[in-house]
Amino acid sequence: MSKNYKRIISIILLALIGLYVTFQWSKPEPIKVSVKPVERGVVESTAANTRAGTVKACRRAGLSTAMGGQITRLSVKKGARVQAGELLLSLWNDDLQAQVILAEEQAHAAKAQAESICIQADIAQREAQRLQKLKASGATSVEQIDQAVSRAKSTRADCASAQASAKVSRAQMDVAGANLARTLLIAPFDGVVAEINGELNEFVTPSPPGIVTLPAIDLIDDSCFYVTAPIDEVDAPAVEVGMPARISMDAFSNKRFPGQVKRIADYVLDREKQARTVDIEVSFSDPSQQPRLLAGYSADAEIILSSHQDVLRIPTTAVMEGPRVMLYSAATETLELRDIKTGISNWDYTEILEGLQQDEQVVTSLDRPGVKEGAHAVAENNQP
Repeated sequence: MSKNYKRIISIILLALIGLYVTFQWSKPEPIKVSVKPVERGVVESTAANTRAGTVKACRRAGLSTAMGGQITRLSVKKGARVQAGELLLSLWNDDLQAQVILAEEQAHAAKAQAESICIQADIAQREAQRLQKLKASGATSVEQIDQAVSRAKSTRADCASAQASAKVSRAQMDVAGANLARTLLIAPFDGVVAEINGELNEFVTPSPPGIVTLPAIDLIDDSCFYVTAPIDEVDAPAVEVGMPARISMDAFSNKRFPGQVKRIADYVLDREKQARTVDIEVSFSDPSQQPRLLAGYSADAEIILSSHQDVLRIPTTAVMEGPRVMLYSAATETLELRDIKTGISNWDYTEILEGLQQDEQVVTSLDRPGVKEGAHAVAENNQP
């Protein structure tokens, strides 16, 4: 081989090496994409609230006395636990207590008087019967018999009148007791005193018609809670009472608690423009998993409309219009568009009916620049 030929070969090799190096340096960096494998699992169709819901106590009462007056006894403090029937507070009621005592004495007197008159009526009745028996022997006159019978009837009528008066007295005693009860505030159920709006010797008044005032005592039954939340009117027709649900609360980070739809409102709220919603109520299904709750916690309710087990699924963020997905090939490090057929879906996962196989990888970072079919890419999930 001549020296010229070797020189030409060397020049050609150097040129090729230079071209290769130039190509490698000018070649664009591969796009880093996030990918997820196609897997099998559970996919649920759900409906969620459009705005934050609220944890509410099953029973909560703003209690006030039935009449105005001065507080003379405050039996509880804020945060106290009370039982049904326990006295919470009372107003000044000395005059009403005196009326109750008076009514009781009058009722006792009326009862004693009625008993006395009725005894006399029994005596008169027996006397009339005795004279009627003596009529055949001629030991008594017809006039005496008539007088005895009339006296028996008259005293019997007096007895009935006295008994009726005794009933009136007992009714007056009940009225006095009812008036006294209007000054007492009694716990209607077991619970915790949340608020007290009043102090000893302060004057309190019940709410007039049409005017809302603070209750004297706010009582909460903390043994039972539920969540009320608004859902979009579009989702409302698919929701039914008894459907399973999941409850999440900001106060308990990412924990979810099982629940069940117990009520759907009978009307649509249109308080906000272009946002018509239907309120639903979701109860906690498992009291053993229920944390210590406070009325007023913000909460979200996710209603499970349907559930498919052991199906192919991908993250919902990977689904494009069409529907299509951007498929990543680890062998060629390229992206490929593929048409798919989907089933039910939620915010997390979408069911795949056709178009994908298990373990194929789909791109979830679709919003990154350069993500398009045929692009050179590398999965950042696989990078150290």
